[in-house]
Amino acid sequence: MGVSDKIKALLKMKGRKMNELADYLCIGRQSLSNKFSRGSFSAEDLIKIADFLGCALAFEIDDAQKIILDKSDIRN
Repeated sequence: MGVSDKIKALLKMKGRKMNELADYLCIGRQSLSNKFSRGSFSAEDLIKIADFLGCALAFEIDDAQKIILDKSDIRN
């Protein structure tokens, strides 16, 4: 399962719509559709999507060690 499919599954689980995500990312619906079809999400996109969905985006080293990425990691 690719990243696009995983994001779509999370959207469905959280009861959120693609147009809501597009609005949150400040991009058009077609631009978001293109990102999904190409699977071309930047790190910034993924951090924002995780925030939108109320999820954590993390590098998991093992059960005890995680590095969590959040909106503070996005450059201004």
